[in-house]
Amino acid sequence: MRKTVLITGASMGIGLEFAHVFARNGYDLFLVARSGDKLQSLAQELEGRHSIQAQTLSIDLSKTTAAQDVYEETKRLGLTIDVLVNNAGFGDFGLFHETDWEKERQMIALNITALAHFTKLYSKEMVTRKSGKILNVASVAAFQPGPGMAVYFATKAFVLSFSEAIREELAGSGVTITVLCPGPTESNFIEAANLQESRLFKLMKPDSSRNVAEYGYDSLMNGRVVAIPGFMNSLLPSLIRFLPRFLVRKASRVVQAKVTS
Repeated sequence: MRKTVLITGASMGIGLEFAHVFARNGYDLFLVARSGDKLQSLAQELEGRHSIQAQTLSIDLSKTTAAQDVYEETKRLGLTIDVLVNNAGFGDFGLFHETDWEKERQMIALNITALAHFTKLYSKEMVTRKSGKILNVASVAAFQPGPGMAVYFATKAFVLSFSEAIREELAGSGVTITVLCPGPTESNFIEAANLQESRLFKLMKPDSSRNVAEYGYDSLMNGRVVAIPGFMNSLLPSLIRFLPRFLVRKASRVVQAKVTS
């Protein structure tokens, strides 16, 4: 009997590549995102290519009841979610006193609240079955403050801390949680966060969404706790531990600054 994976933010970027990776490895899919047409097209493609079943749900995960609504839909369909991939999220670039609060409120709701709620709903079932895997997508941003993207960096710090804590709570239960912390990645995130002019994306070559998804899948299957793709990205947390906080803040601000010429 095939296992089923639930992937949020599955219509593009890393989430789309996760759908390809899991389908290629024989998983049935339950794909969730706002873009219903893109999800349907992806589901049809993967069903035809890999002889798996793919179902979709179009929903705005920043809404208060979204995670509960998705959970109830999986119950209605009689699905057992063996793997949960909390991938959906977005960022915004700019000084906090100048950026739009409504967009940031939605960011917190999606990046933190929905992810935590999904984890609670499905981890309960997994613990009862003594089997299951959860992959929460954070970022290397989780390891430092982020002037210029203050709210986004803070949400990813939550995801990292939360995931590590729950992983320890679930030790011996048969359920594992992996937190994936990619660096700059080629995806729709750059445009959505208005990062095209950030010095970070001028200086660093982004990794591909496919490479990040494949690394995340392998890390999840191998039971890794914190997974950081790329040698340079993996060095960052170690370097930060040895630097004074004021230097970390200032270095982050320089890297995040908008390039004007």
